[in-house]
Amino acid sequence: MGRAAAGNARRSRRGSAVAASPAGRSRRERGKKASGSRGGEQALPAATFDLGAQSERWAAFQERHRLSCEEAARLLLDAYEHRGLVKHTGGCHCGAVRFEVWASADLHVFNCNCSICTKKQNRHFIVPASRFKLLKGADNLTTYTFNTHRAQHTFCKTCGVQSFYTPRSNPDGYGIAPHCLDDGTVHSIVTEDINGKEWEKAVKEHKTIRDMSKP
Repeated sequence: MGRAAAGNARRSRRGSAVAASPAGRSRRERGKKASGSRGGEQALPAATFDLGAQSERWAAFQERHRLSCEEAARLLLDAYEHRGLVKHTGGCHCGAVRFEVWASADLHVFNCNCSICTKKQNRHFIVPASRFKLLKGADNLTTYTFNTHRAQHTFCKTCGVQSFYTPRSNPDGYGIAPHCLDDGTVHSIVTEDINGKEWEKAVKEHKTIRDMSKP
């Protein structure tokens, strides 16, 4: 069993015990009265998690920011798992495709001179797939491939803009176009030229590019 699965199992067992006990039922009823519910969800997670001394602090946080239990948990997990990173948002020109991506505020961007990257000026930074989320537009994307067909050049069917794609060098991640990010989250950009005309040699000799899509 993996660490995450074991953690889920421990939380599940603990949550069941709390919910089944009189104290757990009492806390659950107090939570309903104190914070109410949002969209059918219970605002306090006492029936699922034993928060101990943090229960009141958690309830106040949810109430202050008007968050459901799921939304509050997602904020906490994102802050922990992506510490040191910022959430960038972006998309295509017409707005049909939108995404969010966790990355540094200081971006390391590749400028490749292979045939297709030259034609479309495909400057991009690379992130693991786990840090990228397509918010909308999956049905508005189309894909172009050529040669080895490993690179997936996805672009919007409506406006033709490629805001992200799957690079041949990192098929387990995404290449994000920095010029397609919304304003306000990028602090600096450092651009590195890469010789895509001799792709195999360039990638083999590069010390870090393969690791950039690793979580």
